[in-house]
Amino acid sequence: MSEWMFQRDAIGEFRFVRCGLDAATGVAQLVYAFDDGPELIETVTVPGAPFHLDGERAHAVEQALRLLHLVAGVSYYKAAVPVHIRIDSYDIDADTATLLDAIYLNGLGEFAYRNDLNLHDRIRFPHRAGTDVAAPAVGLREHALVAIGGGKDSLVSIEALRSLGIEQTVTWIGGSQLISACAAQTGLPTLNIGRALAPRLFDYNRQGAWNGHIPVTAVNSAILVLTALLHGVDQVVFSNERSASYGSMIVAEDGTTTKEVNHQWSKGWAFESAFGDYLQAHVAADLQYYSLLRPLSELAVARQFTKSTRYDAHFSSCNRNFHILGERPVSRWCGVCPKCHFVFLALAPFMPKPRLVGIFGRNLLDDPAQTAGYDALLEYQDHKPFECVGEGRESRAAMAALTTRAEWRGDALVERFAREIMPQLDQAALRIEPLLVPDDEQRIPAKLQELLGAHFAA
Repeated sequence: MSEWMFQRDAIGEFRFVRCGLDAATGVAQLVYAFDDGPELIETVTVPGAPFHLDGERAHAVEQALRLLHLVAGVSYYKAAVPVHIRIDSYDIDADTATLLDAIYLNGLGEFAYRNDLNLHDRIRFPHRAGTDVAAPAVGLREHALVAIGGGKDSLVSIEALRSLGIEQTVTWIGGSQLISACAAQTGLPTLNIGRALAPRLFDYNRQGAWNGHIPVTAVNSAILVLTALLHGVDQVVFSNERSASYGSMIVAEDGTTTKEVNHQWSKGWAFESAFGDYLQAHVAADLQYYSLLRPLSELAVARQFTKSTRYDAHFSSCNRNFHILGERPVSRWCGVCPKCHFVFLALAPFMPKPRLVGIFGRNLLDDPAQTAGYDALLEYQDHKPFECVGEGRESRAAMAALTTRAEWRGDALVERFAREIMPQLDQAALRIEPLLVPDDEQRIPAKLQELLGAHFAA
């Protein structure tokens, strides 16, 4: 193997070599390779071992492990995007291949756009004819694993479930101290899952591998599904709102065509519905995968968050604090990235100004240096940033609401919006109230839906 060299454009095949789980330690091993090159070995460590598995739950765990192997492979496949995909140690049915084709093609949409790659003719998962028999219920107990990322959204979900009396464990992946501190602030049981990417991938990156954004939420979803089955619990809960389904509209250089590229595709409804339905059909019929916030807009989530001050000093949505090789939190908010821009703007209509400025340490809307960043959020002479931020219409409605507030309307960017941008817009489309009405598109368990609606309306 020592003579094999990573040569991105000469690679012809990406291989899913094998996967395995040691139930005594909770360590899953996911193995990949390019052509006949050295193995790329990723590990995922689920706390709580030893796990005693038998019968239908053992089979469900094996199905979940294979699904994780296949979904997590996107981190490695993208390094060379070869034209052939091979699965060495098991085969998959047509439904699984269809799901994976969608995850790779759509989840790598931003990656392909930024690298000027066409993946449509490359991503085709090999499969046998037909589909597997429907998965049975495996006897899972009622309990929710709730993914926490340290931001406002997951905290809104956690508090909603708490108020409804749903037993939950606050769960995250990786070693972030920011997320750990935020999870501890909930006062609930916590579970920190370990994930170690194959070290060789970073060598390949230095040797010219393709790089860019991957569908992280899809990978994290697959990890939490395996974790839920190992622990015998029936719910995997994320906190993706309906705005996540809305991408950035990219205009071609010639100005004649427009296409949508969604940075957060695996947070959107298309992924959630396909993935959740697949799990119940192919992994465990009694496993529920859903986003608690799917019916809500980003603005509705922001309004909900402001009802409590419990997490003001602990939450952070600033992506500059989170990096694959370790976080660098000089402060919880950098104040200059799209996430900081948007969260500040989304909270402003619902939160007293001194409280919001106290959270961020400064007033982002009174800083002319932030003009270009806010123009992108408003989709004014720019497209929505490739970040997990709300729709342009939400940003425009929030800014319009601030023009009517004495405490905000004199700030530099609010005053500019009122003077330069607002007169060009349809005033009826700037009303914030319609954006706060829940949507019907969701997978929330039926017995929770009515209770949740009352909670969010309170």
